[in-house]
Amino acid sequence: MRRSTPRWLRLAAVGLTVGSLVVACSGRSTQGGDSGGAVTLTINFWGDFGLQDLKAKYETENQNVTIALNSGEYNAQHEDLQKKLIAGTGAPDIAAIDEGFMVQFRSQADKFVNLLDSGAGKYEASYLPWKWKQSLSTDGATQIGLGTDVGGLAMCYRTDLFAAAGLPTEREQVSALWPTWDRFLEVGQQYTATTRKKFVDNATNLFNPILVQQQVGFYDENEQLRMEGGPKVAFDYAVRAAEAGLSANLTSFQADWDKGFTSGSFAVLACPAWMLGHIQNTAPGTRGKWDIAAVPGGGGNWGGSFLTIPKQGRNIDEAYRFLEWLIQPEQQIEVFKTVGNLPSQPALYTDPAIADFKNEFFNSAPVGQIFPRMAEGLTPQYLGRKNGPTRVAVENVINRVQNGTLGPDAAWAEAIKEAEKASR
Repeated sequence: MRRSTPRWLRLAAVGLTVGSLVVACSGRSTQGGDSGGAVTLTINFWGDFGLQDLKAKYETENQNVTIALNSGEYNAQHEDLQKKLIAGTGAPDIAAIDEGFMVQFRSQADKFVNLLDSGAGKYEASYLPWKWKQSLSTDGATQIGLGTDVGGLAMCYRTDLFAAAGLPTEREQVSALWPTWDRFLEVGQQYTATTRKKFVDNATNLFNPILVQQQVGFYDENEQLRMEGGPKVAFDYAVRAAEAGLSANLTSFQADWDKGFTSGSFAVLACPAWMLGHIQNTAPGTRGKWDIAAVPGGGGNWGGSFLTIPKQGRNIDEAYRFLEWLIQPEQQIEVFKTVGNLPSQPALYTDPAIADFKNEFFNSAPVGQIFPRMAEGLTPQYLGRKNGPTRVAVENVINRVQNGTLGPDAAWAEAIKEAEKASR
C-alpha cells in the first residue's frame, strides 16, 4: 500500500535532505581515529555490500584508516554477533544486520552505539520511513543502525535455458507467464518435463518471497507466533515445489549453489535487488544470459540491511565517520550500479544515475525502474524478535522434505513444532 503523503511532496522534502547530506559531511574531518593515529576498522557482513571498491576509495581519502572486510555466511554472522554481545567482547567495529534479525538486535539497543547521539537524526527524512523505523528502538530513543539498502522483489531467469525449454524469453512475456504462484509452479512443471532439469535453486527461496508478500509473517506486533497465516501459505507452496521435483536443493551462498548459476542447475530464482551483485560476481561467464521479470503475487520486500556500531568496538568515532560517508548519495549510487543494492533513500530513485540505469549483465534490464517501483509502494511486514531463528528453523524443515528425510504429510506439524521451539 502507498503512504498517504503525496509522492511529489515526499520526494521534494527528501531531496532537500539528501542534498544536505554532502553539506553535512563535507566539513567534517575524517583524519585521525579515536586514538589519533592509525586505525583499522573491522566490518562483518555477508554477501556483497559493494564494499570492496569503496574500501579502496575510503582508504585513499583517509590515509590513517585501514578497512578490514570480514565476509561470512548469513546466519553465522548474526549468530556470531549475538554471542559477542553476550560475552561483552570480540564484536567488530561495524556489524551488518539484516532486516530479518533487526528486531532481535534493536531490543538490545544498550549494546550498540546510539547513532542519534552521533548526529544521525538529521538523516531521518532522507530514508524510507519504514526503513528508518526498523532499526529504531521501540521507545524511539535509540537508533542502532543506518540502512544500506532495501530488497524489492523480482525474478531472475536464464533466457538461454528458457529458450531451450520452448518458453518465451522476453521479460514482459515471461512476467505474463506467472501472475500467481500457482501459475509459477505450473510453468516449473512444464520446464522440468521438457528438460529433465530443475527449475528453481531451492524451495526455501520460494518460501521466503511468498512469506513476505503476506499481511502477517511469523509474528504479529505483539510478538505472538502466527504460523497458520502467512507461514502456512508460503510453506505449502514450498513443499509443493519440492514434491513436484522443481528444486535443485542447493543451499544459498554455498559452493554448489554458486556453481549452479553457471552450470544451469536451475533456470530461475527469486531476485531481490541485492541478488544481482552475487550473480554477476559468481557467474561472470553468463553475462547477457540472465534477465529480470516480475515476481508472482505482486511485489514485496525480501531483505535489506543495516550497519551498526557495537559499543564494545575500539574505534567508535571513526566507525561512525565511515558510516556517514557510506550513506552519501555518491557512494549509494556507486553501490547500486556496481552490485545492484537499492538505496534506502527514495530521493535517489529519481537521480538519472539510477532512474536511467540499465544493467548490461542482465540483458540491459531497466533495473533503475524495476526495483525503485517495488520499494516505493511497500508496507513491509513486522518482523519479530525471534524472526531470524524461526525462519531458519522452518527452512530446515523444508530442507528435510527436499532431502527425502521427512514426508510432506508430516512436514507442517514438524514446522510448527520447530517454530515454537525457536520462538521461546
